[in-house]
Amino acid sequence: MLDGIGKANILVVDDRPDKHIVFRAILEDLGQNLVTATSGEEALKHVLRRDFAVILLDVNMPGLDGLETAALIRSRAKSKHVPIIFITADYTDEVRTSKGYSLGAVDYMISPVVPEILRTKVKVFVDLYLLAQQAKRQAEEHISLAEERAARAAAERATQRSAFLARASVALSGSLDFEATTYELLRLVVPFISDVCALTLPGEEGINEGTELAWAGPPPERRLCTETMTQIDNDWLRQTVDRVMRTGAGETCFDAGSSAPPGRLAGSSTSERLELPRGTKIDTLVVLPLLARGRTLGVLSLGMGPSGRGFDPDLLSVATDLTSRAAVALDNASLYRKMQEQDRRKNEFLAMLSHELRNPLAPITNAMHVLQKGDTGPEKLTWAKDVISRQLKQLVRLVDDLLDVSRITQGKIDLKIESVDVTEVVSAAVETSRPFVDEHEHTLTLLMPRKSTRVNADFARLAQILANLINNAAKYTDRKGQISLTATQEGDQVIFRVRDSGIGIPKESLSSIFDLFTQVDRTLDRSQGGLGIGLTLVKRLVEMQGGSVSAYSGGKDQGSEFTVRLPAAASDSLASTAAGAGSGMAKAIASHFCVLIVDDNRDVADSTAVLLRMAGYDVQLAYDGKGALESIQRLQPDAVLLDIGLPGMDGYQVAERIRREAATSRPLMVAVSGYGQDEHRMRSRNAGFDHHIVKPIDPTVLTELLASMRLSRQSGAPENVVRFPAQKSSK
Repeated sequence: MLDGIGKANILVVDDRPDKHIVFRAILEDLGQNLVTATSGEEALKHVLRRDFAVILLDVNMPGLDGLETAALIRSRAKSKHVPIIFITADYTDEVRTSKGYSLGAVDYMISPVVPEILRTKVKVFVDLYLLAQQAKRQAEEHISLAEERAARAAAERATQRSAFLARASVALSGSLDFEATTYELLRLVVPFISDVCALTLPGEEGINEGTELAWAGPPPERRLCTETMTQIDNDWLRQTVDRVMRTGAGETCFDAGSSAPPGRLAGSSTSERLELPRGTKIDTLVVLPLLARGRTLGVLSLGMGPSGRGFDPDLLSVATDLTSRAAVALDNASLYRKMQEQDRRKNEFLAMLSHELRNPLAPITNAMHVLQKGDTGPEKLTWAKDVISRQLKQLVRLVDDLLDVSRITQGKIDLKIESVDVTEVVSAAVETSRPFVDEHEHTLTLLMPRKSTRVNADFARLAQILANLINNAAKYTDRKGQISLTATQEGDQVIFRVRDSGIGIPKESLSSIFDLFTQVDRTLDRSQGGLGIGLTLVKRLVEMQGGSVSAYSGGKDQGSEFTVRLPAAASDSLASTAAGAGSGMAKAIASHFCVLIVDDNRDVADSTAVLLRMAGYDVQLAYDGKGALESIQRLQPDAVLLDIGLPGMDGYQVAERIRREAATSRPLMVAVSGYGQDEHRMRSRNAGFDHHIVKPIDPTVLTELLASMRLSRQSGAPENVVRFPAQKSSK
């Protein structure tokens, strides 16, 4: 340290002030800063506060003498190497002289000193000190300059990275077109980040769809060159890409391991060089996953070779950041592409829905015009009734499909999984589909297991699944075609196969055949093909029951095969008996079973009463809540069909009154409502209803429901052992 402007500090330590005057006079010509101390203690204080070029130290001082003071000065790291010249009266004490040199003294001078000699010796040490300080300053300046340059370069690189990532964000978000986004990604990577880039995207069933390779062309244009590969030729690289695609963890290959940030990329090394198309040699490769919303959307492989560059931590950081942004952009583009496809299917669906609804409405309208004429004879009356009945069934089927897919999509459907006899559920499905099959004059062949086989499923929904598949086969098979339904047990699975000799399914459509609103052929000559949601229902219902469904076709006009796999169930005689009883419930004699119908709509109440009386039930009527309570108290009916929308006291209030007033013995109660959502069914259960059915009431369903309730009440068996068809509800 220099005091003043370029002056060195010289410390004079002597207990006699007069000697201070002498030394100052001798050393004044040196033009340096002279500091004096009269004791060792005072000298140590000066040494602690500043640096000195040389110290003149009197050996013989009272208290802390010169040798002791020198030892303390040398014990401090900062003053350890300061030159010390001892001033002594004589050399007679050789022991003390030796000790002084051992403490680091550079010289001994006898007092009184020769001024020229003292001045010369001190000047040597001052000059050495000043040169050392100058060298130190220059070194510090060089270091500071280097640090400043490094900081400026780092700042420039950081600015370049930030600007690049900002441009990348703008470029990647500039389009929602998937192909345009992938091209922008390749253009951004080459050559700023790497010499070569390969983008691998996954295809169906985990198989990579293909790899887009990009590299910079020859100078001066350095135009981006691309090439599409169906698969990566290099086995080792292909395995690496597949592994990153599967694990979602990036890898550094070849000699990049040393520069890879710890914990981010796993390094590996090999002596071989990877050769890609166009003769490009790759020495260093980084393979990064494109991750978005917890999914691996693809893999970005970055290669260095032609430029001789490597992947330093900064470049890897930029590559990782760009990969994250690219993944979000590709995810958005993919979602937009799917949204466009869904929108296209929706528009096609709405057009088909309009067409499908108009088909049955036209003959119904015609039949109504015939009935409105006064001279309608028996034959025309029968014809009109048949037309209306047939077309209403078609309308009901369309609406049921729409409601089912809505409920399943929202997860608002309850399944009753139980042990189901395969033969019975197939019979139910065939009974549903047979009119449609016969209408097209198809031959339907059934192949059932020889021994009793049971499956864990919801009876009604499994019958619906199989009926949908049979109907689908009938729709897409020309008249007088062949349809077969085979049921077998293989291990712990029951397998249903529905084959047809129809138009087949193109290979490119197999992967989307179960998607919502998808139909293989939407031409008007196949307008009976429905709404394109039947197979979606099949897939969702099968998966909800723990199974799987797949489709196969050899191609156009090669027919198709749909395979449903569900868990097999152990044989259960009780379930078999209950199912057999349920299948004949509609034909059971219902005498001595009193049913009270409560509905303010007299036409509905009276017509329902007629149907139930024809089935053998003892039926009584009430048209409001008050009348219902009086009839229940007077008649003690076995079951009550109670309309929810009664005036005054509604059905919920009536049910709650019945539950309170007949806590020990009350009738079985069925809620009848135009609403069938989960909240309405839950409210019915909370009010005390045993069942909830939706208007308009299907007479067959109603009689089977009452028969099952009657059987359950008489046998005392729990109702979940007795099977009855599931009632479709309205949303």
